[in-house]
Amino acid sequence: MRLTKFGHACVRLEAGDRVLVIDPGTFSETEALSGAAAVLITHEHDDHIDVDKLKAARDGNPRLTVHTHPALAAALGEGVAAVAPGDTFTAAGFTVDVVGGEHAEIIDGLPGCPNIGFIVDGVYHPGDSLVVPEQAVDTLLVPASGPWLKTGEAIEFVRAVRPVRVFPIHDANLSELGQENFDGWLEEEAGIDYARIPLGTSVDLRQSGAADQRQSTREC
Repeated sequence: MRLTKFGHACVRLEAGDRVLVIDPGTFSETEALSGAAAVLITHEHDDHIDVDKLKAARDGNPRLTVHTHPALAAALGEGVAAVAPGDTFTAAGFTVDVVGGEHAEIIDGLPGCPNIGFIVDGVYHPGDSLVVPEQAVDTLLVPASGPWLKTGEAIEFVRAVRPVRVFPIHDANLSELGQENFDGWLEEEAGIDYARIPLGTSVDLRQSGAADQRQSTREC
């Protein structure tokens, strides 16, 4: 299976001619949806769903399936499948487990909206949450930045999930220095094979190991 990192929280999974995209938001590139058979949306925030891009993709391919939590499915209208934590379904030939349920809190109970994570054939995209699933995870996509997140929480999340490998997502708000700082902490403290996928490039999950051997830079 090949994993391609697009802008911010968007990733594309491919196996043969099967293509599935998760969270194509306003910070991601339109080409992420090219040829996709299925789209998974964790929650309704614009950095995770670009409604106009998604509509254009569905207009261009009426067979494109979309799966998300019930409230957002209802808002998006006909043809969008509602899924909930505990569900298992098939999308673009991939097996998908649904976990989580709530967006991580920023402050005072906000934003207080649903958020579901997806485990796609062992690849876990948590959206805006740090829910540790019961299922085994081979590849964890760890959020790197957000008003609801600090670096120590990301490290604890990785340690709790205990995947084989980790790649960062949700990082559009980080400068290059901020990305290097986050990478340095994760490389030194998470205890897991960690690497950053440059935007628009791919890794083969059957072969990825210590894909990025850069010297870590950690700042206080």
